[in-house]
Amino acid sequence: MKNKKLIWQLPFLVLLIIGTIFIIRQQQSVPYQQNNGLVFGTTYSLKYQCDSDLAKGVKDELLKVDNSLSPFNEKSIITAVNINKDVELNDMFVSVFNKAMEVSENTDGAFDITVAPLVNAWGFGFKNGTNPEKTQIDSLLQIIGYKKVVLKDNKVVKQDPRIMLDCSAIAKGFGTDVVANFLRSKGVKNFMIEIGGEIVTSGINEQRLPWKIGVTKPSDDPLGDKKGELMTILNVTDKAMATSGNYRNFYYKGGKKYAHTIDPKSGYPVQHSLLSATVLADDCATADAYATSFMVMGFEKAKKFLEKHPELMVYFIYSDEKGNNAVWFSPSLKDKIVE
Repeated sequence: MKNKKLIWQLPFLVLLIIGTIFIIRQQQSVPYQQNNGLVFGTTYSLKYQCDSDLAKGVKDELLKVDNSLSPFNEKSIITAVNINKDVELNDMFVSVFNKAMEVSENTDGAFDITVAPLVNAWGFGFKNGTNPEKTQIDSLLQIIGYKKVVLKDNKVVKQDPRIMLDCSAIAKGFGTDVVANFLRSKGVKNFMIEIGGEIVTSGINEQRLPWKIGVTKPSDDPLGDKKGELMTILNVTDKAMATSGNYRNFYYKGGKKYAHTIDPKSGYPVQHSLLSATVLADDCATADAYATSFMVMGFEKAKKFLEKHPELMVYFIYSDEKGNNAVWFSPSLKDKIVE
């Protein structure tokens, strides 16, 4: 009886095996597309497995984000908000605003989308390298603070009309998420999206392996000879990754190094040992915002914060007591480190 049952089951097993082989071969025959371009004042790059080129759809999605969140776009929603023009908010703006407020609350204000006037005052907005006076900083602090803006009846309500919003520390991550969701809506399962260093991956690459993403080594080399050297490589699959680093944007004045990361509470550039924060999360807007937050917090505060947030995986590069680069990473990240 057992032998008869086995004989009857054999054709079904053969069909199952043939079907599986057919599906695998079909998947392997679908090409990987590649798109590149400029957006948000930076570059973007995509690789995805799809029968058709989705470049136009990708550009359309990025334009929607730009029209919502770019302070350099005169017709964007955020520009209208900043000049106190009556404007109807869309889902993208509301989603990013709410995420920003959530991260600000979680980090006790280390993340703050109202900090732009201070950033500009310190010379990074206009690249003038001028140290602001203490009186100017004190004055600007009056219009800085995430608790001074709220959403009410689909409008941004400010405590002071001079308050300006800048979502640059979360918009690239959000834009990467938007493109990822667009690809998923088209049935694309294998892809890697990168916008200005913020990344979302899904599935596998052309070699049928997890996507490999490099973490750049901090370098103060003014000639750029060491630019692009990697500290490590991570296997990143079905995750989002964002990096923030003081070594990427700073200037020297009076023999002191001033970072582009401004503490929204003190009004001054942060001065601590953390050089780079790479964050892995389920979505890139979250990873982007927390990467900036950790640069404001510094190494020790960030580590304490992470004890209560195991859902975030991080790779920190910091300067040790001897001034050498040192590394600390979440235990859960260990299996993703390639080298």
